[in-house]
Amino acid sequence: MRNVLFVNQNMGFSAFCVLTLSYILLVSISLATPNSSVHENFLNCFYFKTNLSQYPNSQVLFTKNSSSYSSVLQSAAQNLRFSTASTPKPQLIIKPIHEYHIQAAIVCSKKHGLQLRVRSGGHDYEGLSYVSDVPFIVLDLANLRSIRIDIEDESAWVESGATMGELYYRIAEKSKVYGFPAGTCHTVGVGGHFTGGGFGTIFRKYGLAADNVIDARIIDVNGRILDRRSMGEDLFWAIRGGGGESFGVILSWKIKLVPVPSIVTIFNVQKSLEQGATKLLYKWQTIADKFPEDLFLHAIIGVVDASQNANKTIVVSFDALFLGGVEELLPLINQSFPELGLNHGDCTEMSWIKSVLYFASFSIQESPDVLLNRTQSSVSFFKSKSDYVKEPIPGSGLQELWKILLEDEAGYMIFTPYGAKMSAISDSETPFPHRSGNIYKIQYSVSWGTDKETKKHISWIRKLYTYMKPYVSKSPRAAYINYRDLDLGRNKIGNTSYAQASVWGLKYFKNNFKRLSHVKTKTDPSNFFRNEQSIPLFSLWEKKQGN
Repeated sequence: MRNVLFVNQNMGFSAFCVLTLSYILLVSISLATPNSSVHENFLNCFYFKTNLSQYPNSQVLFTKNSSSYSSVLQSAAQNLRFSTASTPKPQLIIKPIHEYHIQAAIVCSKKHGLQLRVRSGGHDYEGLSYVSDVPFIVLDLANLRSIRIDIEDESAWVESGATMGELYYRIAEKSKVYGFPAGTCHTVGVGGHFTGGGFGTIFRKYGLAADNVIDARIIDVNGRILDRRSMGEDLFWAIRGGGGESFGVILSWKIKLVPVPSIVTIFNVQKSLEQGATKLLYKWQTIADKFPEDLFLHAIIGVVDASQNANKTIVVSFDALFLGGVEELLPLINQSFPELGLNHGDCTEMSWIKSVLYFASFSIQESPDVLLNRTQSSVSFFKSKSDYVKEPIPGSGLQELWKILLEDEAGYMIFTPYGAKMSAISDSETPFPHRSGNIYKIQYSVSWGTDKETKKHISWIRKLYTYMKPYVSKSPRAAYINYRDLDLGRNKIGNTSYAQASVWGLKYFKNNFKRLSHVKTKTDPSNFFRNEQSIPLFSLWEKKQGN
C-alpha cells in the first residue's frame, strides 16, 4: 500500500500523520452519512490531517451512527430545552485529545462549509455551544482540562475544558490561602465562563475572572496557535469578556491566583413577606454595593409554601460570604444592616474551599472531591434573563413584583451586589462594561420538568422582564453575555451587519461593541466563527454607511 505523508508546518501541528489511502477510504465510507457529501468530505479531510489510527475512534470522533453519540452529546447539555427530539443535532462530535485535532477541525470545517460550535461545560443558556439551525459539528473540549498550579508564582494555567470545580479543587490541593474569583456552579466550563467575564463570591474584592487572566493560548481561523504576545493586545482584550467563540478556539488560560484568609464566614438569613422581607430588601438595595470589599451579600427571591395549610408566599434569602471571622463580621452587619437581626448562631466559619462547596449547594461536610464531578446531579428545562439596576426599586415596585412572582412558583430572582473593586475598574478595561454606577445585577430564572410546560413558563418570565423595564438600566437596557438571551435579538447564521447585531450587542457590551467588531473583522475576516449572537464584521456596516 502507498503511504500518504501529511506535514503542515504553518499550522503548527504537533505531529505529522501517516495514513494509508486505503485506510482513509475505508473509514470515510464506513462513517459517512448517505445524505451528506459535505460530511464525507470533512471526514476525508479530518482523517488526512490527524493521526487517529493511534486512538480508538470512540475517543475522538463520534458520528450519528456511533453507539455513544447520544451520551456524548447529552454529557454537557445542561438545558433540556435543547435536548428534545426536534432539536437539531450535530453531524459529528469531536472530542480532541491533542491540539492538532482542533486545528484539523477548524481547517476542515472551514474548507467544507460546516459550522463549528465549541463547548466546554455546556452551560450556554441558549444552547448555542451545541445547537445550530445549519449543518454543524460540535468540538467538545472535555478531554483538554489539565490544570497546572504555581503557588510560588501565584498563577495557574488551566485548559478550557476544565470545570470551575476542578480548578477550585486543584488550587485548594496546593494551598489553603489562595483562590480565584469566578462562578459558584462547579460544572461550568472555564472556556466559556472566562470569555464572558465570570463573577463569583469574591468578585467585589478581586474583580471578574476575566480581570485576572494574564495570558491565553488560542487557535485562530487559520489554525495558528497564538499566545498573548503573538495574538496582540487587541485580541487578548476581546477574549476577556467579549465572548471567545467569535474569535477562535481558546485552548488555555493563565490566571492570577488571589489570596484568601484561612478562615471565612458564611451566613444565610431567610425572611418571608410576613416577616418584613419587603422592607429588608429595600434596605439591602441601598447598602449592598457600599459594604466593604470583603463582604458579598446577595439576595435570592423565590416562592415557597409557608406551611402545608397556608398560601404561597415570597421568601428573600440573604446569603453571604465574608473574608474573615465571625467576630469581625457581626459588628459590620449590625451597624449597617441591624434590621436583618444577624446573630452568632446564623454564622459558620470555614475554609475558603468549604465555602465553595456551600455556594455550589453541597454540604460543607462533604469532601471537596465532589467538585471533580463534571456531571450535574440533575438538569431541567429553564430560561433565564438579566438586568442591571442603578437606583433602588421603590417599595411600591416591589409589591407589584411579588404579585408576578406568585404567578409562577418555579421562578426566582437573584440580586447580586456590585460596588467595591467592580466600581474601580474602567468600563473599557475589558469588553465587560457593567462597572461603576450599577448597584446590583438581576438574574431572572424559571425551570420546569417537561417540554409541554415550556410555552407557559417562557411567557411568564417575559412578562416579568417587561414589568421590570422602568426599574433597570436604560439606553441601553443592559444584559450579561454569560446569561445569553436570544430574546434580545439574534444574528442570521449567514452574514449579519453591525447595525443589525447592535440590537443585542450594545446591551451586552455597550460602548465596547464597536471595538469588538473591529477586532473580529481583523481576526476572522471570513466570519467563520459565528453563531446567533457572535460579534459581527464591522466592514458590513462601514460599506452601508460609505465609510
